[in-house]
Amino acid sequence: MVDIEKILEMKNFCHQLIKKEYAKHAEITSYIQKRKQIFILLSGEAVLVRYDERGNKDIVDFYREGSVFGEAFYNVFTNSELCVIATKKCIVLTMMLDDVIKKCDPKCKFHEELNTTLLNLLFENTTHLNSRIEMISKRTIREKLHFYFETLSTENFSSRVRLPFSLTDLADFLSVNRSAMMRELKALEDDGIIQKIGKNTYKLLYK
Repeated sequence: MVDIEKILEMKNFCHQLIKKEYAKHAEITSYIQKRKQIFILLSGEAVLVRYDERGNKDIVDFYREGSVFGEAFYNVFTNSELCVIATKKCIVLTMMLDDVIKKCDPKCKFHEELNTTLLNLLFENTTHLNSRIEMISKRTIREKLHFYFETLSTENFSSRVRLPFSLTDLADFLSVNRSAMMRELKALEDDGIIQKIGKNTYKLLYK
């Protein structure tokens, strides 16, 4: 995880880096081929959304505090529209990949601190991507739901999990039909595997 507190404590950001605030529902960036941008989400939550030629929407990824995203990690080779949308108020640090690799000034302490964490950022990004691929590869909606709930539980060290978005967006995130997903959620409750305890909040009963 990126040391967010250390980054925020530094009063003078490198002049090559931009810190910007985004309101809920605002577009943080769109992915354009060959524009090697990197973003660090300092606070808030966001989603990577894809719209195909028919206007169909998929939630490709979900980002929260400490997440790293951008075209430097995602090669764009399709005509689909990809954009990152804030689902909560966000503060984002933006930079270019070349600026991260090449220091602006030998005495730039912020740049030095950021560079020391770059390998960790890349590792975490790869780990997250592998988990996402594993979830999507599950054959049934029930397996996808179970894997996702288990992932949230593990990340938060709790049997209680909060979905970071609406059930409609969850269906888009899992790439499944919403009505079919709702039936599977009800079946998981009936089978005593999960229990809804609040809005978008569930308890895993087997833990």
